[in-house]
Amino acid sequence: MTAAIEVPFLLRAAVYAHARAVFPAECCGYLVGPRDADAVDGAVACRNAWVADPLVGGRTADTAYAIAGAELLAFARTFDTPRPARVVYHSHGNGRAYLSALDREVAATPAGPVYPVQQLVIGITAAHIAEAAMFAWSDFARDFVEVARWC
Repeated sequence: MTAAIEVPFLLRAAVYAHARAVFPAECCGYLVGPRDADAVDGAVACRNAWVADPLVGGRTADTAYAIAGAELLAFARTFDTPRPARVVYHSHGNGRAYLSALDREVAATPAGPVYPVQQLVIGITAAHIAEAAMFAWSDFARDFVEVARWC
């Protein structure tokens, strides 16, 4: 099984603050770090493009997210740098940290993950951050599996 990429407490706190700032909409962004390290050291907060350009009928920015345009291009370009994106993050406003069916569909193809990143999901409510969980691709399961959880 793949080990979770280490996300230091202060970096998780920055991600949680991003989630609080945009609640009830889902937050989204990515974490960068040295290519050959098991940890990340920087966060890039993105705008939830779902607000202006919904991709799936019946969903809103409260229940979906999209990184698009120049931010998506900047994300993709990190993979050619010494500090690539290592983790994509987003929040769920129902207080639960899980990868939904749509999250899984967007993040992977039958051949594997679309991008070589782990997925961090933050469960948030109007009152607090309820939980967070990290998911990594498993070749054995042919799916993302939970590799870390914080409460």
